[in-house]
Amino acid sequence: MSPALQSDHEGLELGRGGELMRYVVVGTGNISNTYINALTERPGSELVGAVSRSGRPLSAAPELPVWPSIDAVDADFDAVILATPNGLHHQGAIDAAARGKHVLTEKPLDISIEAMDRMTDACNRAGVVLAVCYQRRTRPDNQAIKALMAQSAFGRIYAVDLAAKFYRDQAYYDSGDYRGGLALDGGGPFMQQACHNLDIYTWLFGLPGQVVSMLGTFAHDIEAEDHGAALMRHEDGMIGTVVASTAARPGFAARMEVHAERGSFTLTDDVVTQWVVDGVDNPSAPGDHYQHDGATSAAVTDTTAHQAIIEDFEAAVRDGREPLAGATSARLTTELILSIYQNAV
Repeated sequence: MSPALQSDHEGLELGRGGELMRYVVVGTGNISNTYINALTERPGSELVGAVSRSGRPLSAAPELPVWPSIDAVDADFDAVILATPNGLHHQGAIDAAARGKHVLTEKPLDISIEAMDRMTDACNRAGVVLAVCYQRRTRPDNQAIKALMAQSAFGRIYAVDLAAKFYRDQAYYDSGDYRGGLALDGGGPFMQQACHNLDIYTWLFGLPGQVVSMLGTFAHDIEAEDHGAALMRHEDGMIGTVVASTAARPGFAARMEVHAERGSFTLTDDVVTQWVVDGVDNPSAPGDHYQHDGATSAAVTDTTAHQAIIEDFEAAVRDGREPLAGATSARLTTELILSIYQNAV
């Protein structure tokens, strides 16, 4: 990372226009369509092609060229979007950095400390931006809560209870031999489906000092867990709980309840749905009805949050600053998930 990049970036600072940013998407599975749709809505962004080891074309843009590796790309491009399985993110970032290209990766950053260190070091040495598509950070109510916390508006926070009770059928896991496995998915709903929700947790509250968890596999034939719970204590005494599941039929909206010295509030799918905080008005953005709770489907139909994270990524490249979801903060989410796995009883 260039020395000019800032070490901290509070809140979302969207781009202010500039030169065209040309992308190559690495991976041509379902999630690649989300990025294609998001890029299509951005006049300052262009997708020039894809990388696929199998040669599979992009279903949403079959006319675009497909190369077998990043090294083989013979078109002009500025950045890659990594849409590969979780455990392959580090390799795509390392390959892109070797060509001096910026990197936006699908969540999580990666699934191990070693992998995250390797990709971060490669991007730092190459002076390229590395960001993670933790797009929920861009939602207005999450942004408002982040700003209020920076002002200590809630007083001491006592407890945070996060429930990410989703549902996936067996067909979902059978659709890819890596799904629900440890080698590439890196785990079950904690690493995969609830990763976005845990990212908001770490983004707002940081890492706990103590973690104890219980994990189980109940409703699916998979290697990893499909349901689990964790109890966490932070250094300031705050107690956190989290439940993550893909066995909670039919699937429920993600819910985070926060209890503090001055009151309580609830975020449901990133929107404030309950607010009782002394001396602080409800900051919920009027008319913000964005919803993608992941409860019953892996598909993303609303790409506005992806567009926002791409816009921030491009602004970070132009302005020489840390992106909203840069590697330093994004790695905390994986660190928390690994701690939950490692401290299971």
